[in-house]
Amino acid sequence: MATILKIDGMTCAACANRVEKALQKTPGVAQARVNFAAQKAYVEFLPEILPEGESKLALLEAVSKAGYNAELMEEANKKKPAAQEAVPTLGWKPFHTFSKYWDPHEGEEAEVVEARQRMFFSASFSTIIMILMMVQMLITPIPYYRFIVAVLGYFVIFVSGSKTHSNSINALRHGSANMDVLVSLGSVPPFIISLGGLFFPVQTFFEMASTIVTFHLFGRYMEARAKGRASQAIKKLLQLEAKTATILRDGEEREVPLEEVKVGDIMLVRPGEKIPTDGIVVFGQSTVDESMATGEPLPVEKSENKEVIGATINGYGVLKVKATRVGSDTFLSQIIRMVEEAQGSRVPIQEFADRVTGYFVPVVILLSIGTFLSWILFPSFLYGIIEKAAPVLPWVNPALDKLTLAFFAAIAVLVISCPCALGLATPTALMVGSGMGAKRGILIKQGEAIQIMKDVKIIVFDKTGTLTKGKPSVTVIKPFPGKESLKSSQLPDEAKDNLENEILFYAASMEASSEHPLSHAVVKKAREKGIPIAQVEQFQAVAGKGVKGILHGNSVLVGSRRLLEMEGISLKEVELTMEELEKEGHTVVALAVNGEPLGVLSIADTLKEDAVKAVNALHKLGLQTALLTGDNYRTAGAIAGKLGIKHVIAEVLPEGKVEEVKKLQDKVGVLAMVGDGINDAPALKQADVGIAIGTGTDVAIEAADIVLVRGDLLSVVSSIRLSRGIFRKIKQNYFWAWFYNAIAIPLAALGLLHPMIGVAAMSFSSVNVVWNSLRLKGYKIDFEI
Repeated sequence: MATILKIDGMTCAACANRVEKALQKTPGVAQARVNFAAQKAYVEFLPEILPEGESKLALLEAVSKAGYNAELMEEANKKKPAAQEAVPTLGWKPFHTFSKYWDPHEGEEAEVVEARQRMFFSASFSTIIMILMMVQMLITPIPYYRFIVAVLGYFVIFVSGSKTHSNSINALRHGSANMDVLVSLGSVPPFIISLGGLFFPVQTFFEMASTIVTFHLFGRYMEARAKGRASQAIKKLLQLEAKTATILRDGEEREVPLEEVKVGDIMLVRPGEKIPTDGIVVFGQSTVDESMATGEPLPVEKSENKEVIGATINGYGVLKVKATRVGSDTFLSQIIRMVEEAQGSRVPIQEFADRVTGYFVPVVILLSIGTFLSWILFPSFLYGIIEKAAPVLPWVNPALDKLTLAFFAAIAVLVISCPCALGLATPTALMVGSGMGAKRGILIKQGEAIQIMKDVKIIVFDKTGTLTKGKPSVTVIKPFPGKESLKSSQLPDEAKDNLENEILFYAASMEASSEHPLSHAVVKKAREKGIPIAQVEQFQAVAGKGVKGILHGNSVLVGSRRLLEMEGISLKEVELTMEELEKEGHTVVALAVNGEPLGVLSIADTLKEDAVKAVNALHKLGLQTALLTGDNYRTAGAIAGKLGIKHVIAEVLPEGKVEEVKKLQDKVGVLAMVGDGINDAPALKQADVGIAIGTGTDVAIEAADIVLVRGDLLSVVSSIRLSRGIFRKIKQNYFWAWFYNAIAIPLAALGLLHPMIGVAAMSFSSVNVVWNSLRLKGYKIDFEI
């Protein structure tokens, strides 16, 4: 089983790493993934070890022991914003006094509001400090200057920065270190040391400490804004849901909250209203805008017995809809769950970065200490470097004593180091990309598929329901030459003296007990012609071949040539008749009664309108294509010829599809499979990337890595482009994150970067990663002719 937790209090990738480890250590937890950007944890647990009733308490307790707060995501989504009286503080009265300057609300919007208010409060005091510093340095000495900046700096560091220091203490109390610890070490010790300057003529760092906190809070605000934009997809999906429903009970209309709608309730939906929940139309006719679910802009006609999706918008007519799915079972809820799971999934490239972030902060603290000692022990060498750099870098001052320079360099190393950029690189790109996909009906269930997709060499298609519309119809009923009616007295009147109708009677009666799409086509044809369906005895379905049974005392076989040959019935005399139909791309079903072949039914399934365009587009992307079907080679070859598919694998039984996929993987390389049926599920799992057509079965969708809600094949092309675009952004993000730290930390250690510049650069690096991910929104993934 799986659940999603909303985590509060994480401020960097190191925090996420700690929460993840705490959850993974919980008995019964099979897997835990924490998404720092989304502030969520995705947990899979074993109900036999951790019962569902106990799982909530155990998981929340594990997060709490790690030093963070958590709640179940479904409970968090139900909450409405409510003002809190004060922000978390260290418990000192001055913090409560100034808490009126920010009034946070629950939810992500509150995070942005609070970050903005803290940032502006800090910036206002820091600006005054900077102005006073310039006057003190360039114009005239200010009386009691150090006392003034000390008081102003106190409000910046200990009031605006209270949450940062609170998080630092909390992290250290639980035996870990995060980004907040680095900022606290870079601001609090300099402020405390500077207090000595109020009484003795020594160097003070009030201005530097205040600027470090201000730039840090500015970075937090920009990061919160950008993360909010990145996670808009989920928020927009949640807003789509109807809030109330008009239901008919005891002949009266009642408007009730959506939560009170039950399966079986009849809902009244007027023109322009949202359909409250998934259901089936029991009365009325209208059009429904399903673009929310499928991305398809054209309204869809709806009438009695047609299914409708909750949160879609009714058009011109009044509909009465019987609720079939409510709550977490609805289509919209499943989409939200899939998008959330995708955002929480892990891409292989992320694993190394996650391991690094676990050790990043302690290593940086050691580097900072090492930097300080280096300046004390080897001042001549380091002085030589900054003296050469001083003419170019105005903030470098060789005139300062070695203790001051050592302190500056050590603080610069602390505040310039940034594990956040590493932690945000993958989650933000996934959040933006999965949101883009959801809008277009492309649901990425596994982040791993994004990395694998860039290496895919071949796309394998199932035929029925994937390349074709999955709505086959009987086009030809043809008796074999020389065959005559059985003239059974038990034949219905409609089938007597008409061999074609007799063939259809036997075939439809047999196929009525089968679930295969071709069976439905035969039964439908019989009903259209008014031919009754008879009861079959000893019915048996032969997987991938056909059906057999006893009808009116006659042994009847309906299926492929393989079924008849398996039963010892020769088709040599009628082979030519079957070949002619198969060359046209039709599926031919043969009928034999009492060991004698009687005739065939030709069943045609129309290709989807976008099938040719999709296959051509895949070829332009440099991908090979293949057709994998249980149909015969002639029919499969005819379909493949129309589409330009060169690899054809036909006459494959359902259990043989997995083996064929393995062979292609060995021969060609990384493979993606597109399918829709139950018999495709094992092959979708075997494929490196499984892509399920959303109009298919739940089993196929569950087995897939990517789900195409629309059911059109051009979405396959879009999903590949989207996956490539997401992975490109992830690589760019990691490059900038690694490049920044690799360049910035050595420069800081050498004394070439002032701490104020360092903290500004640190803030920019995180924001840069998030904004780079947001640029993905401008990436074109849709097919262009």
